Amino acid sequence: METTGCGTAIVTPFRADGSIDEPALWALVNWQIDAGIDFIVACGSTGEAATLEEQEWLRAVRIVIEASAGRVPVWAGCTHNSTKTLLRLATMLRQVPGVDAILSANPYYNKPTQEGQFQHFLALAKSVDPIPVCLYNVPGRTGVNLDPLTVVRLAAAAPNVEAIKEASGKLPQIAELVHSLPSSFKIFSGDDNLALAAIGVGAQGLISVASNEIPAEMARMIGAALRDEWSEARELERRYGRLFEANFWESNPGPVKTILNLMGRASDTVRLPLVPPMPATRAKLERLAGELGLLKFAVPAGDLRMF
Repeated sequence: METTGCGTAIVTPFRADGSIDEPALWALVNWQIDAGIDFIVACGSTGEAATLEEQEWLRAVRIVIEASAGRVPVWAGCTHNSTKTLLRLATMLRQVPGVDAILSANPYYNKPTQEGQFQHFLALAKSVDPIPVCLYNVPGRTGVNLDPLTVVRLAAAAPNVEAIKEASGKLPQIAELVHSLPSSFKIFSGDDNLALAAIGVGAQGLISVASNEIPAEMARMIGAALRDEWSEARELERRYGRLFEANFWESNPGPVKTILNLMGRASDTVRLPLVPPMPATRAKLERLAGELGLLKFAVPAGDLRMF
């Protein structure tokens, strides 16, 4: 896998009736690419994949691929807590041309052992080979941590397990991965607020939430860090660090969609069991977005489909 830099875990925009807003998703992808983002992850946690029907999930992935038109790599989220179901979904995803990699999170709810996770991810990797697989360690959502030793075992057992999105929030764990894996294995921070620290210990990039709102700035920040231009990287982190935190004032992607709505780029509709942020939170988000200049170039109502 050659991909490095900043990738966007892109939201899935919905209309007021809850259906996917395909033109808005198309427009978001074009905006991201024009802003300089390095790759796009469709249907991850921020894309509300857990509440998408199977055909909606496949359609959203296809839209992102079509809109990207080969300009940047497109990764597709494919996660389930039943290995049998995961393999069926992966087989469906293999039929979608243009998927450059598959991102798959720990099996949730079941709380499998390390051996269980190893067998789960190994089965996925074998089923989609030679498509690259990026493991997604997000214990805050799944209830289990993927230990570095298990990642090392997977990388050795399946050559197409080529990367990990590390969202444990544990910098020592990221450092252990860097020290234990071949240099060709890509390690991405899954937390915006740990991205610079992760790159400092050897990670190769970030899969970002905040880049939904500020793609150009996040691409610049990660690019600067990877070039060892730390003054610029730290300056951008200081400027937008409050946004990184604000995106999780309530459950992701509620705050992100609220800010995108204030920017005129998508509705703030989320699917149950998620709900839009409370009015007080929305007011705080609007105030912060204004202070950061995010509303200065808001897309006028009715102009979204032109992008």
